[in-house]
Amino acid sequence: MAAGALERLLRGELPDPDGGPPLEVAVRAVAIERSLDGDEVGLVRALGLGGRLAVVSDPDTHAALGERVERALRSGFAVESIRLGHRPAPDEDTAGRIETAAAGADALVAVGSGTINDLCKLAAARLDRPYVVFATAPSMNGYTAATASIAGDGVKRSLLARAPAGAFFDLSVLCRAPVRLIRAGVGECVCRPTAQADWLLAHLLLDRPYREAPFALLAADEPELYAHADAAAAGDADMMARLVRLLVLSGFGMALCGSSEPASQGEHMLTHYLEMMFPDGAHAAHHGEQTGVCAVAMAELQGRLLGEAELPPLRPSRVTEADLVAEFGPERGAAAWARFARKLLDGDVAAAVGQRLARWSELRARLAEVARPAAELRAVLARAGGATRPEDVGWSSEQFDRAVRGARLVRDRFTFLDLAAELGFLAAAAS
Repeated sequence: MAAGALERLLRGELPDPDGGPPLEVAVRAVAIERSLDGDEVGLVRALGLGGRLAVVSDPDTHAALGERVERALRSGFAVESIRLGHRPAPDEDTAGRIETAAAGADALVAVGSGTINDLCKLAAARLDRPYVVFATAPSMNGYTAATASIAGDGVKRSLLARAPAGAFFDLSVLCRAPVRLIRAGVGECVCRPTAQADWLLAHLLLDRPYREAPFALLAADEPELYAHADAAAAGDADMMARLVRLLVLSGFGMALCGSSEPASQGEHMLTHYLEMMFPDGAHAAHHGEQTGVCAVAMAELQGRLLGEAELPPLRPSRVTEADLVAEFGPERGAAAWARFARKLLDGDVAAAVGQRLARWSELRARLAEVARPAAELRAVLARAGGATRPEDVGWSSEQFDRAVRGARLVRDRFTFLDLAAELGFLAAAAS
């Protein structure tokens, strides 16, 4: 998507490929420029957010951009500086502290990337205040989404929060971000094919809602980034702009659908399971790095099933609540069962899905149109110098094998993990 089309989206003039009215998003302004130095006051003032701003950063993001933003905004606003600790936790307690500290502000200003953006959008929603974000790294696709990824009880959940009024990307800052954060952004982008294939599978088998719009937004920039991921990792400004657009537009895709489904399916189930069950395994890895590795694994599983000319008969689901309690413990198991039970294939549902799978040659042809070979995704990550294997991000092969078998239990989204399990493919896939 060219920059002009992004402007049309923000103005509510971009056609909906699914046949609805023109696409609309809540974000009012996006700036992706080689430099925004000196433009901070104008960007914020144009949104009419009020005169009192709470600027939130941590030591790293304050040094990268926060000090400059605060200094600039003080020339036009009353600024309250909220400094979090190093690597703040993306949890309810931290969001609550921001909420308390920012209670007297008219708006919040997040200076950071994933965690700070999520914390601020949740605090802003609870305060019923607008917020804007000045990005410090091209590491994730949640900048423009209306959901926040917040940890609680050992599990990350996607909570409805608030999209920013404005999202601002100074490419000179992003090109200087730690290279692993850039690679994390590439990792977020390579999960588009696996997430789309999973989501389409649920639509074809279970009539779950599905839209083409989130993926049409990405179609122009994705091939260029895949081919030149090394340039993005090296800090090339033009390729960085493409990476940023992809992340921004992926966030818009989630906002258009009112959920994270277009960008978070089986590959994210794998990361959530591993983070929950083995919290010390990948503590030094960034979420996008983990996502890239898990996308490669999902692409391998999808490719294996799509390579089958015929599938064996579907087995009705045999998983019970006792199985989830045994896997996760009493409290987390009961909570997981409440979600997982919504996608059980039993009774009439299993019979209906079995009938649809009888047309597998037709279904797999459509699924293959959106999927990508694992080797291609692995090559994109390798081109950027990023992680491609579980051990690259701190997971053992045994831990990852267990995740492949158990990750489908953590969520109610039906993916290739579920289909493979019900067809008896998972044990072999994990070996």
